[in-house]
Amino acid sequence: MAVHVDRPARRIVAEGPDGHFGMLPNHIDFVTELVPGILIYETEDGIERFVAVNSGTLVKCGEEVRVAVRGAVEGDDLGELRALVEADFRRRDEDEREARAALARLEVSMIRRFRDLGSVPS
Repeated sequence: MAVHVDRPARRIVAEGPDGHFGMLPNHIDFVTELVPGILIYETEDGIERFVAVNSGTLVKCGEEVRVAVRGAVEGDDLGELRALVEADFRRRDEDEREARAALARLEVSMIRRFRDLGSVPS
């Protein structure tokens, strides 16, 4: 787990299951699910920052907004962010392929061991 952003923000825009929503400083407290997409926040000096997020949860309580997602990539430019997200997705896809292959090897080994146990003479 990693903290990607820990700073004051003037405004936040994110996407939940019912669509996009925005939050300003005195927004009511709430909790919502986030869908994969772009979370936008505006820094105190008025600069918009973009964070590509995977599905997760946003919690607004008092002065703090906390977002927990399975993956996040931050960037200044949407084009640059797209390239970073595509590279990250390719890496994750390759990692998942390798994990599936390792699992398949483990299953084959386990089946062989069970088969060998069954062929032991009594």
